[in-house]
Formats: sequence, structure tokens, C-alpha cells
Amino acid sequence: MTDGMSEMTSLERTALYKSLGNPLRRRILDYLGRHGEANSTVLARELGESSGTTSYHLRKLAEQKLIEEIPEKSGGRERWWRSLPFSHTTPDPATMTQEEYAAAEHLALLKIEVDTRLFRRAHQEYRGPQGWAQVQRTGAWMTKSDLHDFVRAYQELLDRYGHPDDDVPEGARRVNLRFYAAPDAVDEQNGGPVGR
Repeated sequence: MTDGMSEMTSLERTALYKSLGNPLRRRILDYLGRHGEANSTVLARELGESSGTTSYHLRKLAEQKLIEEIPEKSGGRERWWRSLPFSHTTPDPATMTQEEYAAAEHLALLKIEVDTRLFRRAHQEYRGPQGWAQVQRTGAWMTKSDLHDFVRAYQELLDRYGHPDDDVPEGARRVNLRFYAAPDAVDEQNGGPVGR
């Protein structure tokens, strides 16, 4: 996956955040992520919407290169779609316009709601170290350089152990992983890290 965000303008990123923050478009992307492909009729039935509505949102998602048409399955008015690999890195908020920041913040709050539900599920479904649900919470002393190296190594691990959509082995399940890194609060008096 490549991250094309650095090549996008603030206006394009704002449109992207608004699109990803649209509840129906998020449900469409989630469905395509889980089922691989669909057309507007299938999505209308599964999501409880009209096919005209799902067709409109599919076209909008395609315009932003989040999904693509499947030519070999499409014909006439029936168009089938699949999601595209996508990696997203939000830029420094200090560089954003007010509108871009508002759209990014709205999207972040929606993601936090989803992530909170996943966190609860992971705890509820935990069946020990050999189960499907895993929970790890830890901390370590790092320099900023160490942290950036760690994040790169984390991505390399995902690339190493994850399987692409077109080469999923038998017995595999789609696993939701989340990674956060937040340093301890700074010492307000000295402006340095709390501790050493």
C-alpha cells in the first residue's frame, strides 16, 4: 500500500475526510472490505438503502480512488466494485486549514467510536494467549527516532504476516489491528519528560 496523502492538496484531503466521515460510505467500504465485491443492488439489499443511493455513493468513492470497478463482472447498467488498497497518514494539524482540520477531527471521532467497540470486543472475546482475540498493553522509554523506527518495523511485520485479498489462505480471518503511541505527559515545571 502506498500513502498518496503527501501529494494531495488541502482541498482534496478535506473532501476525502468528509467522504470517509459519511456513515453510508463507511458502511459500503466496510462491506467491500469484508466481502470483496458488490454492486449497488447487493449493497442496497444488505444496507437497507435504495440502489440509486448506493450507486451514487459508489461513484463518489470511485472518484476518490477508494474503490474501483471490476470490468470482467460489469456489463450494461450492472457495475461491480471492489475496494482498493489504501494507506492514510494525516498531516500535522498545524499545517491544516480550519475546514480540513474540522473534517479530520470529525472522522477521528468516528474512528475512536469504532476502535472503542473493538477494544471492548477484544477483552470480551479473549480466550488466552492461543485465542483469536489478543490484547497487549505496555510502555517503554524511547527517543523520537526509536519510536519512528518502531512504527516502520510494525508496518513491516504487518506486510510480512498479512495476506493480500487475492491470496487469502484457508482458515484465515480478517483481523482488526490498531496501533497507538502516546508519550507520557511532560513535566509542566521543567518542560521535560516526567521521570528520568
